[in-house]
Amino acid sequence: MSEDVAGVPCPACGTPNPPDRRFCRRCAAPLTPTTAPAPLPWWRTIWPLRRRTRAGSGRMVRFLVVLAVVLALCAGGFLLLPAGRHLIEDTRDKLGKAKAVTAARVEASAEVPGHPVGDSTDGLSNRYWGAPGPSASVTYTFAKPFRLVAVIITNGASSSPEDYAKQARALQIDLEVTARDGRTVHKKLALSDKPGPQTFPTGISDAMTIRLTLDAPAGSAPDRHLALAEVEFFQRS
Repeated sequence: MSEDVAGVPCPACGTPNPPDRRFCRRCAAPLTPTTAPAPLPWWRTIWPLRRRTRAGSGRMVRFLVVLAVVLALCAGGFLLLPAGRHLIEDTRDKLGKAKAVTAARVEASAEVPGHPVGDSTDGLSNRYWGAPGPSASVTYTFAKPFRLVAVIITNGASSSPEDYAKQARALQIDLEVTARDGRTVHKKLALSDKPGPQTFPTGISDAMTIRLTLDAPAGSAPDRHLALAEVEFFQRS
């Protein structure tokens, strides 16, 4: 092998090599050794960013962008679903304040003389709407739709313990709310047989009319009728 070769010396043994060789003709060492990769910046040393990626690949960037888009679509879809909307409205009910709302019109299917249905919304708990028996109903119509957050019912003839049991009272009330678009929501309100106001959270949007139907009477007698002292409706302020 001729030693009279001009070229770049081998970095390992110093032997000159022709310019077109990739490995040393004597020790087979690489003539163009690869340089060591540059150290990673400090933020790339934290998991999960500490994994190296090939230069220019952009796979991690594309992955993060796609992930962000998917998460945004999922969040938007959740908010558009009924369950998502109900969760948001219920949260607003709990965080907001409630104020009383008065019906523009009150109508009953029946009432006993001397105890008109208007007494159920007069603000006085010692006067009551008298119904001849179960299945009697009262319908409250409102001037504009609102978010019904709660109903407070004072059952019986009075909130006074002495006068409460003088008449029969309904221990269950079927509540039917009709929304502005005609959609109806039904709830059964189970009342305790005791004087005083009882609160029932509702959480129903766009209420326009509310019908209460009396059921499950207690304290019935031939000379008694069903008494409902007061009904109060509350909207989100």
